[in-house]
Amino acid sequence: MTIKEIAKESGYGVGTVSRVLNHSPNVSDEAREAILAVIEKHHFEPNPNAKHLKLQTKFGIAIIVKGTQNMLFASILEKMQVCIERSGIATLIYYIDQDANEVDRALSVCKERNPYGIVFMGSNLEENGGVLKELEIPCQIVTNSAASLNMKNVSSIAVDDTAAASCMIDYLVARGHRNIGIIGGDPTLSRPSYLRLGGCQTSFFRHRIPFDPDSQYAYARFSLEGGYRATEELLQKDPDMTAIFAMSDIMAIGAIRALYDHGRRVPLDISVTGYDGIELSKYIHPTLTTVRQNADRLATRGAEILIRCIREGTDAVHEVIPYELQEGTSVRTLSLP
Repeated sequence: MTIKEIAKESGYGVGTVSRVLNHSPNVSDEAREAILAVIEKHHFEPNPNAKHLKLQTKFGIAIIVKGTQNMLFASILEKMQVCIERSGIATLIYYIDQDANEVDRALSVCKERNPYGIVFMGSNLEENGGVLKELEIPCQIVTNSAASLNMKNVSSIAVDDTAAASCMIDYLVARGHRNIGIIGGDPTLSRPSYLRLGGCQTSFFRHRIPFDPDSQYAYARFSLEGGYRATEELLQKDPDMTAIFAMSDIMAIGAIRALYDHGRRVPLDISVTGYDGIELSKYIHPTLTTVRQNADRLATRGAEILIRCIREGTDAVHEVIPYELQEGTSVRTLSLP
């Protein structure tokens, strides 16, 4: 008697049978009774090695999300869950701290649940992503490119962070701003921060505007408080700056609050821009000028690519989708020289 045969006779899926055998609470009473009846009828005895038992059956797609305050991820996650579950595959959601190691978590998830595939949101896999080869299952990175990893089982979908950040600085410069502060993550640890800072520096160089990272760049966690604290740091370093570019909308909202608390009006005294294009950016005051990432496209294509890799065994796919500069009322045009 096998798990598949129990599933067939009981009328429930293999995953449900596996959860009953592993005493999982996520099973209805009706399903549990029906499955246990089949088990008792055939005197089925599961393998005493629990880990081996779990590895006999694959279940679901695991989605590992770095950080809990990223509203872009929340929007992508909601849409991606719908796309995946419409295909008949369950989703398993895991939140980890934005500074945690997502590869370690992925290895743990694979041992515990043996998923068909894994989605990473907000990952930075350049240093330890090679370990994913050992998983031998399809992986999908969302909002960060994995093309440089050159692994057949790791796909990605993202915008061009370098070009998008450069576009935002170009926008501020075109409106007369020369002294611009930047808030972002540690570029040695955060790949998106590294790429976006590079885009900013490219724009400054192109416009022949000096940029000093020590006085014009402040590290922050991608959170409201992170944006608030980083803005206070920038105000101390360079009180004469006329604009701030925050590498996420959440940080930008935290920055606006800090500026008001320190007597600075946005955009009359100082302009603020963000990155992501979350829905909230349209409803704060002033409305936020930001780089919009297409959450619908990231979610649907990310899910489609991963499901195809799982079902057809295709090699990794890397897509770069367009970004959009979304104008709000948080930027003031200065008198041009």
